[in-house]
Amino acid sequence: MTLKELSQLYYLNREIEMDKRRLQELEVKALPGAQVITGMPHAPGVTDKVGEYAAEIADLRGIIEAKHQQCLYERSRLERYISGIDDSLLRQIFTYRFINGLPWRQVAACIGGGNTEDGCRKAVKRYLERN
Repeated sequence: MTLKELSQLYYLNREIEMDKRRLQELEVKALPGAQVITGMPHAPGVTDKVGEYAAEIADLRGIIEAKHQQCLYERSRLERYISGIDDSLLRQIFTYRFINGLPWRQVAACIGGGNTEDGCRKAVKRYLERN
């Protein structure tokens, strides 16, 4: 497995958060009386903001759900891969970094025992190069 493959869960979670923020923005825009300042002239008689955004909101909800399902798949795949690592310390490092999405500094703090962020990062790199 490559570092890019290991990082997919992290990036999927970031995408989901980005999509959720966009969904909240759309839902606020769809509220009756919500002010949208675009700088564009307003067409007379267009007042159905919910209808205007309903399709986009529904599509985005579907996208978020699909990405959530993909996250579950990726997490399961990572857990299977990590469970195959013989060394307990490496399993912990991989779990904190790639499943929990912690930065290297926090990984080292969670592991303890005088491990540094560089040491944790290099241990992962060495393991991936060997396998």
